[in-house]
Amino acid sequence: MQPWVFALSLLGLAPLAERVSFLTEQVACYTGPTVGGLLNATCGNITELIIAIFALTENKITVVKYSLLGSILSNLLLVLGTSLFCCGIVNLRKEQKFDRRQGDANSLMLLLGLLCYFLPMLFRYGAASPTADPALELSRAASIVMLIAYFAYLIFQLWTHRQLFEAQVDDDEEADNASEEAVIGFWSGFPWLVGMTVLIALLSEYVVKTIEDASYSWGLSVSFISIILLPIVGNAAEHAGAIIFAFKNKLDITLGVALGSATQIGMFVVPLCTIVAWIMGIKMDLNFNLLETGSLTLAIITTAFTLQDGTSHYMKGLILLLCYVVIGVCFFVQRTPSNQDAATNMMLKSATDTVSSA
Repeated sequence: MQPWVFALSLLGLAPLAERVSFLTEQVACYTGPTVGGLLNATCGNITELIIAIFALTENKITVVKYSLLGSILSNLLLVLGTSLFCCGIVNLRKEQKFDRRQGDANSLMLLLGLLCYFLPMLFRYGAASPTADPALELSRAASIVMLIAYFAYLIFQLWTHRQLFEAQVDDDEEADNASEEAVIGFWSGFPWLVGMTVLIALLSEYVVKTIEDASYSWGLSVSFISIILLPIVGNAAEHAGAIIFAFKNKLDITLGVALGSATQIGMFVVPLCTIVAWIMGIKMDLNFNLLETGSLTLAIITTAFTLQDGTSHYMKGLILLLCYVVIGVCFFVQRTPSNQDAATNMMLKSATDTVSSA
């Protein structure tokens, strides 16, 4: 029964995430571009944030780390890769260009976040103290630094250097944008947005509580479900939007969706969860383990190299997609035992010891 609850809750998150994305766009029509941009970024990742908070309340730190890591990988490789591939196939005879300055700013932010993830992991191997307390303290300090950097990035993006992140719009696109109007009012859209968020929170609670039962029943590792399945469902609306813009050869908007979301998860949601866990008395650090941190490192470096020249073609998108497939297979074959598996193994060992002593 529990695996079915997990599967149905997971499927139910996809349309709710799409509706939240739509309602956010409607509300953003009344708040202006600055507040609207922040609202779009925040509500686009609301599913991952709620799942992470509920997982923290259940003390499932591994699920929190896996789901947030998977969201970054999904945006950098799956969303961006699919978008570049589709744009290259559809626009074979058109030049595919984008403003590389946006990619440079996001890549620098992601590299800063990667440094904050690497040091707690290396601290475990290089520090003289065998305990985890120094790594935990380092993670909390790094989380504060990352939050400060992200708020500075918001000022940089939405105020002082907004021209770097705005897509260059021609006359035809400007006319199309001017003709787009909100179909619902602000005071109608905002309550619906709150209601959809409450439903997402309810389904997220079921997902978190049943993920280990689903892992045990389906024979899949918790890492594969959290890193691959959860982000694909949670980011379904963002995936669709980025690909639609790519079909129209609007790569600047696609980069804003994919890179902006990955940056917010890496530099805001992850450190925020670390601080919230600190307040709750839960020892959550930024050590994502060697395999997970290595996968994130290669994903960020590959994406940075892909965007360095400001041009695109379908081969770049295909390479990013294949990188995501390899990482997905890696976590699929990885058999990280869940808590239920560990409890079962402990019971079997206890029974074996009892029989041996008898």
